[in-house]
Amino acid sequence: MTVQNSIPIVVGVTGHRNIRSGDRDALYRAVLSELSALKARCPHSEIVMLNSLAEGADTLCAEAANALSVPLIAALPMEPAEYEKDFSGEALKTFRALCAGAEKCFVVPAAETPPDSFNRDFAYRQAGIYVAAHAHVLLALWDGKETPASNCGTAEAVKFALDGAYEPADGVPLGGFGAVLHVQTPREGSDSADAGTVRFLGDRAAFDGVLARTDEFNRLAVETAVDSPALLPTDREPDALLDQTETLYAKADALSVRFAKQYRRILAALAIVSTVITIAFLLYDEAELHWMILVCGLALLAAWAIQHYGKRLACHRRYLEYRTLAEGLRVQAFLRYAGSKTSVADILSWSERTETGWIAAALQVVPVGAAPNRAHDIREPWVNDQRLYHQKAGKKSERSRSGSERIVKTALCLSILLYLAVLVFECIWGDLLPFSGRIANAERCRTLAKLLLGSISAATLFISNYYGRLSLSRVASDHHRMERFYAAVLDRIDRYGQTEDLLKHLAREELIENGNWCSYQRDNAADFNL
Repeated sequence: MTVQNSIPIVVGVTGHRNIRSGDRDALYRAVLSELSALKARCPHSEIVMLNSLAEGADTLCAEAANALSVPLIAALPMEPAEYEKDFSGEALKTFRALCAGAEKCFVVPAAETPPDSFNRDFAYRQAGIYVAAHAHVLLALWDGKETPASNCGTAEAVKFALDGAYEPADGVPLGGFGAVLHVQTPREGSDSADAGTVRFLGDRAAFDGVLARTDEFNRLAVETAVDSPALLPTDREPDALLDQTETLYAKADALSVRFAKQYRRILAALAIVSTVITIAFLLYDEAELHWMILVCGLALLAAWAIQHYGKRLACHRRYLEYRTLAEGLRVQAFLRYAGSKTSVADILSWSERTETGWIAAALQVVPVGAAPNRAHDIREPWVNDQRLYHQKAGKKSERSRSGSERIVKTALCLSILLYLAVLVFECIWGDLLPFSGRIANAERCRTLAKLLLGSISAATLFISNYYGRLSLSRVASDHHRMERFYAAVLDRIDRYGQTEDLLKHLAREELIENGNWCSYQRDNAADFNL
């Protein structure tokens, strides 16, 4: 694709071949309208069409895409020389022209277990599965009728998108996350008069959320400057799809780091302002410094402004989502570099699919294209690099956790010492015991003690709350666990080699680890409500 620093909004296409000639104008206008509406809704995203270029509805949609300068990706069911047997005359010329003008043209891989010999219907079915599974929305030029005699038609493609209704060679499709724009398309010979009407199939709210979050990311990604991606060796052979994945990873990683810093600054600011509010009120109440009520009011106003800014920025949500996206893209890049055809989206957990649907959709569309044609050793760039990363990060988290514990313990010790000092004061000069003496400034001393004790207690509370939100002990434990995991993987590769099963296991463990991290970070998020 021409744009490599944003996630494309992919429109898949399925439809009847035998559409009525008199309906072409109405159908063409409907397709133009839907594509234009998507472009308007997602101004920061590139709209891309994924199309198998069959005669009839596919060709009509491809022509509409060309009219709107929507890039075309040709996902063919079989090799072009074999596929061309389905065309003749002008249709064959059109097919060749569309293939030549497409940004990508490739034969889709089989999702299901292939038959012993070449089967045309099986190839068409795999193309339908691929297009439905790798699109944000499926544009279906369909009459809405079931076709029980076929297993590779438009009705089946709609089921693929909405229900994952197929039997993959590896794994189980959970389905239920697709969206379909059904353009009513009567077949040749039908007397229906409603050609071109459009209805939405699927979860509209979920689809709207996917588009909004994807376009939000693309807007921020364009504004974010990053260094050249350095995930993989720079002297590898050219691979445009791998370059795009690395670039998107760098964008997502930079955005995650940016919003993580903002979130921590907001946490620190709230802790400081909350401490100021407590101390100012103590001075107003105990020391009778009446002007402190103004400081208290200003601090409350500052706290309101901080929490309003935190909500508007949504930094915690963006921090976690962009970290999840970055990790998924990183794993996808390593899988492709290793020569694996596995899509990260296919091994996401149910929780990740439902909680961050737009990320699952992004991970489906980013790898669209020809399968990798070469396998590389991933021990150094992936496994050992991650082992060293978790080793260093674990030590850093331990130091941060130890530092936070020392601060809290120091504050607690000061509170205890102050309490003992007050107790001694009351015993000797405060009338606490029958033989206690008296001093003239006893009340002033008590007020000072209250101020000190209250201030230290407030500071201890807010400091421990700040560090608690960072989940340092859990983070350190996870880093040590993952360090041991990567060491075990290195040993397994040395013993048995780099197998597809091991690559999938490695990818799945990374995704699970990141999912667990996001889960407890989400549960431990700061509440910005006053």
